[in-house]
Amino acid sequence: MDILDTDAYDRRQRRNMSCALLVSLLPFFLSSALYFYLWTPGSVPSVVSAGVKSAPTLLLALMVLSWNGGQSVLGVAGGLIFSAAGDCCLVWPELFIHGMGAFAVAHLLYSVTFLSSRYATYSSSSLNLFLYLILLIVGGAFYIYLFPFLQKAPNADLLTPGVGIYFILITVMAALAIQTRRAATLLGSLSFMVSDASLALQVFKVLPPIEHGQIIVMVTYYLAQLLIAIGDIKAVENKDDFSKWKRS
Repeated sequence: MDILDTDAYDRRQRRNMSCALLVSLLPFFLSSALYFYLWTPGSVPSVVSAGVKSAPTLLLALMVLSWNGGQSVLGVAGGLIFSAAGDCCLVWPELFIHGMGAFAVAHLLYSVTFLSSRYATYSSSSLNLFLYLILLIVGGAFYIYLFPFLQKAPNADLLTPGVGIYFILITVMAALAIQTRRAATLLGSLSFMVSDASLALQVFKVLPPIEHGQIIVMVTYYLAQLLIAIGDIKAVENKDDFSKWKRS
């Protein structure tokens, strides 16, 4: 098989994989649509609402497991599972701290994954350092802005340091996403930060009630998880392609 035949074959393989990935994502899109269709402001927390809310994230976890294998339980798939647990907790306001803890574990798992060999595009360029600095400044400034509102919240003695630690973890996760130089992974991490910032502004009553506040939080959240999951699948796919190139 000459080089042109090999290139044509690789293109067909990528096309087939893209189609298969799109089909794999259909349950996620359908369950997300179901969540927004059933969601009503001020609805009473229930096991059913927790299940509907966490279903899209769990389906993404199953998709990543089916594509990348069981080892992804300690990576992005595991992060998605902990995120789904966090989704369930946040349905009940009194479980906010537990939900934040579940998402903190998810960010740790994402961070570890972004450091793994399949994301092995590391760079300490001046642009990357500039982006790290922006993330640090934005994250720090947002926490300082939030601090007086955290002091007024119930369980302030737990929330104030807990939110600070959480912001450190999500900022580190986003910084490591920059390091991967993968658009889906980076955009997913930034969308996650936007979602969490929107949630914090509403939960801690920094802003007056926003008419579509929950929709903003969930659209950016589901988008973040979707992009991180796709980025992980693509990272494995690209690593396999690179391995084939090395062997050829």
